[in-house]
Parts: sequence; C-alpha cells; structure tokens
Amino acid sequence: MEKSLNDLEGSTAGESQLGLLPAESVARPTWGSKVQYILAQVGFSVGLGNVWRFPYLCHQNGGGSFLLLYFLLLLIIGIPLFFLELAAGQSIRQGSIGVWKHISPRLAGIGFASCVVCGFVALYYNVIIGWSLFYLFNSFHYPLPWENCPTLPNMTQEVTECAKSSNTTYFWYRSALNVTNTIESSEMNWPMTGCLCLAWFLVCGGMIKGIKSSGKVMYFSSVFPYVVLFCFLIRGLLLEGAADGIRIMFTPKLEIWGNIQVWRQAATQVFFALGLGFGSVIAYSSYNDRQNNCHFDAILVSFINFMTSILATLVVFAVLGFRANDLTRHCIDTNREKILYLISNGSLYENIVPMKNLTNSEYSQWYEITNNTLNLQQYGISDCRVEDVMNEGVEGTGLAFIAFTEAMTRFPASPFWSILFFLMLLNLGLSTMFGNMQGIITPLLDNFPYLRKKKTIFTVICCITGLLIGLIFVQRSGSYFVSMFDDYSATLPLIIVVIFENIAVAWVYGAERFMDDIGGMLGHRPWRIYKYIWQYISILGMIGLLLASLIRMCIEYPRYQAWNQEQAKKEMLEYPPWALGMLTSLIIVAALPIPIVFLKHIIQDWILKWKTKTYGDCDYTQGNTVDDMIGPIVESPADLGYVGNGYLPVEMEDFAERGKLTTEEDLDDAEEDTANG
Repeated sequence: MEKSLNDLEGSTAGESQLGLLPAESVARPTWGSKVQYILAQVGFSVGLGNVWRFPYLCHQNGGGSFLLLYFLLLLIIGIPLFFLELAAGQSIRQGSIGVWKHISPRLAGIGFASCVVCGFVALYYNVIIGWSLFYLFNSFHYPLPWENCPTLPNMTQEVTECAKSSNTTYFWYRSALNVTNTIESSEMNWPMTGCLCLAWFLVCGGMIKGIKSSGKVMYFSSVFPYVVLFCFLIRGLLLEGAADGIRIMFTPKLEIWGNIQVWRQAATQVFFALGLGFGSVIAYSSYNDRQNNCHFDAILVSFINFMTSILATLVVFAVLGFRANDLTRHCIDTNREKILYLISNGSLYENIVPMKNLTNSEYSQWYEITNNTLNLQQYGISDCRVEDVMNEGVEGTGLAFIAFTEAMTRFPASPFWSILFFLMLLNLGLSTMFGNMQGIITPLLDNFPYLRKKKTIFTVICCITGLLIGLIFVQRSGSYFVSMFDDYSATLPLIIVVIFENIAVAWVYGAERFMDDIGGMLGHRPWRIYKYIWQYISILGMIGLLLASLIRMCIEYPRYQAWNQEQAKKEMLEYPPWALGMLTSLIIVAALPIPIVFLKHIIQDWILKWKTKTYGDCDYTQGNTVDDMIGPIVESPADLGYVGNGYLPVEMEDFAERGKLTTEEDLDDAEEDTANG
C-alpha cells in the first residue's frame, strides 16, 4: 500500500511498509526494444576487464581450475545478486537512490554511495578510452610506430631505454604516457589530454538524449567487439604457436583451490564482470515494463558475459602463444650465437653446441642437461620456455598496450589488425561508460525532479565536470593515479554497497515478500533457492570477501608499479604518505553516504518523536472565543474574500480564462512542490 511522504519519513529502518509495485504517477521513458535493453546490459557488463583482466587471472591462477571456480561463484553469488538488482529496478522503476529510498528512507545512502563509486570509476575509465584513441590514431601509420625502436641523432644506435626494454614497452611508457619515475606531481601530457577531451565528447554525445540515444548507440558499440573477437580468433588459431597458448590456458592446477587469495580474485572478478553495486544495472532495468521476464534476462546476460570472457581468453592466449613462440625462437637463436662466440674464444667446448632447428621443448631439454654440468647461467645463457614468455607483460594494461601490440607487429598487414583491435577496445570502453554515466544520471534525475527539466544541460555538466577532474590522470604521472583509483576507489566500497543492498532486500524488506512481489510482477514465483541464497549464502560470501580484502590491505603496505626510466624496467614502490591519505579518502568518501543518510533519518525520527511527546504533555485550557471578545460575525468568510480554510486567498492566474493549457513543465513544477512540501 502506498504511504504519504510524511509516513515514509517516519518509518523504521528495520521494516519497510512499502510494496515493490508502486503506482506510477509520472510517465517514464522505455527502451525502444528488448534487443536494445539486452545489448545495453551486455555492453555495460562486458568491458575491458573481459579482454585483459580475466585472461590474466585465468593464466595466473591455474587455467581450467580458475574457470571452474569462477563459474561456480557466478552461479551461487553472481546470478542471484544480478537478478536481485534487475528485479528491484524493474519493479520500482527508479534509479538506485529511489529504489532503496522506496524500501526504507534510511537506506537511501546505498544509492548515493553507488553514484559516488560510479563517478570514481567513470573518471579513470574514460582515461583508458583516451589511451585507446591515442593508439588508434597511431595505427594509421605504416610501419606501426611501435614496431621498431627509435634511433639516437647519430642514426646508428637505438635509444638506450628502448634497447634495454622492448619497442612496444618503450612506446607505451615514453611515447604514449611519457611517464615519470614516481607518482609525485608532474607536468601535463598534452597529446593524451586531447584524447581525453575527445573521449568525453563521445560519451556526452552518446548520453545527450538519454536511453533513446544510448540505446541506438548500443547496436554498434555492443556488437562490434564480438565481430572483432571472432576475426582475431580465426586469425589467431592459424598462427604458429596458438595451440601452445590455448594449452597453457586450459592446463589445470587444482592446488590453487587451497589458496584463499584465488577465491578472493575469482569472487572480485564475478563482482565486477556483472557490474554489481554500480547502480547501472538498476538504472537500465528501471526503463523496462514491469511484466518483463527479468529472471530470464539475468541468466541470459550472465551467460553471455561468461562466454565472452571465454572467447576473449581464447583470442588472447592464441595471440600470446604465437608471440611467445616467436620470442622463444629469437631467444634460442640469440643463445646459440652466444655459445658459438664463447667456443671461438675458448671459454666452452665445441661439443656442447645445440643442433640447429631445435624445437622449443627440445632446446629446454638440452639446456636442463647441459646446465647441470656447466652452469650455463654464469655465461649469460638462459633457458627459453614458452611458459616464461607468456608470463611477461600479461597483467592489466600491459596485456593490451604492450604484449598484444607486440604480437600484432608480427601479423601481415599489421596496421589493419591494430585498427580493428583498438576500435574494439574503444567500443568496449564506451558501452561500459554509458552504463556508468546512466548509474549517475538516472538516480539523480529520479531523486531531484527539478533536474528533469534540464536533463540535457545536466548531462553536459556531468561530462564537463568529469573531464576537468579527469585531468589529474593525464599528467605524466597520471597512469599511477589510474592504478590507485582502480585498486582502491571501487573494490571495497562496491562490496560494502552490495552487502547493504542484499541486507535491505533479504532482511529489511524481507526475502519472502520480495519473492511474492516478483511473482506478482512476472506471473510466477522464482526458484525458492534464491531466497536462501539472498538471506545467507551471498551475504556470508561477500562479508568473507570484504574481510579477505581488508586483511590483505593491512598485511601488505599499499604499493604501485612504477617505470624506472634509467633502468628501463618496472619496479614496485610504496605510496607516499599523501597518496596513502588520498586512497584512504577514496574508500571513506565512497562508503560514507550510507551511514550519513541512516543517521540523518535516525535524528529526524528522534526529533519528531520528541516533538510529539512534548505536544502531548501540554495541558489545554479553554479560553474566551472570538465571539465572546468581538461578538458574532455577520458576514460570511466568502463575502470577506476568505477561503474555507481560514487563510487569505493567494493571487493565482486563471489559465482557463486566459486560454492556456497546463503544460508538462507545470506538472513537473507541481510535482516538485509536492515532493518538497
């Protein structure tokens, strides 16, 4: 049953008096089609993490064993919580703030926390889109600018930093980022600043008309990456060494199941892959009809997300397998030249020279036998293994901007494949950014009615604000801030947000009532197992994930990966005190709206009860009436120009007499006055 705003404000936090199916008083836009909606949800959940983070975690944590663990956690935590957000948004038809305020006003802080986290993520995520634009523009050169090391002014010797590392590594750290050695403040990187401006222009253009424009954009931005992935898969499988990469991907290492950190990484990946806690899932589903089968949508989108991760991992490992084989062959040839040189100066005997055209595995066998007797490492001769090369430069941005670009330089028609790859990254990033922005804009428009009349201006202001704050990420030290925001501004706050979402539905509102409401919305009750998952399994799992993350932060002092220009290699540095304070502030600011809004309503309820009690204790004594003092009133209130409630009339324009009709803007004003009243 609907309650008035005053009744709502006075409700207790422990129990919601509202149903999840409120009567709609304001018309709400809807998706142009079901396909648009599914593409939007898929586009938001399938992002850059599917292309570089999931393959890295899969390889680092046991290949096929990690896939099985990820799929298990997806079933018992990911899909139920994804279904919870879809059902809540679709039934209440509000953004994240309105959904939790509807369940209990004291829980509205959950929605505000989601908006803050979305804002933090959007700030640095658009920088990655800017990086993709920079590489896309440079892909139109032949040969690719990162294909060879630049030379010194004498035109004979390569730049020292590039010679010590690699051509793609040098281009990434020096040409693209022009990175500093530490996180300390530095000057701006102007080419990257221009790319960031263009990235925000693209996001603003896709969001300017709300879901009507972003929904149409999704037809391209969500489908195009799959076309590119399939092209790369076919091309990658035809490359020499692709089978080695895929073999490494699926090689099981069951012992990793005993490592609590692997469970933490798998659960975190499930968490981010589906976009839980951002509010974007709720915002997108709020534009659906209430009769839409959101249970089917939850299973479909989750399955597409998982299969996309598998597809992207196949592509990545096929390409990296080719790259690893190529580098391994180069390593073997280099070592053979070293051995021949050592033999020529008498340091080694001639009978140890490895045969020509040895396979990678044959060379490793030869090296193991020979090294046991001669200790080849003292001569600078190393083993050359595909597995060792596969481990280099696979994590995070290194996968896309170092390892993958190096592999593409070995493709025929490399600029064509480079353009395709970075167009794919651009589209993956944009579709996720549309979801992030929807998670910010939709809740604020729903919660503050006066913003609806200025929707376009508000969207532009949000994008301009994001651009101005995002300038911190396009300094020469900006990539270190990207890592900081990625590691600390989202992980813990999002876990906290989803824990409170789960508690709000399962215990404050009631899991059984929630199941009944979904049944009334869909025409049938969902599987009963969801009730027990929401009440116990998912909450306990997320609390365990939160504790594991906090313990890891307490045990390991926060560090960041820096690039040492002199030594031309990566190194781990501790955050300086000011940066440590900044990352701590990010976590606190993101989670702070939850307790602030809760305490605000606690104090308001206490004041209201105190006033009620005070007025109840007052004694009433009848005094002289108006008639006793001045006599009876002969004239009626109407004759004197008064209205029936005893107040002076308000001068109002008569729209009917003036021939004017009430406009939508007038209705919005009236609604705003009612809400503020």
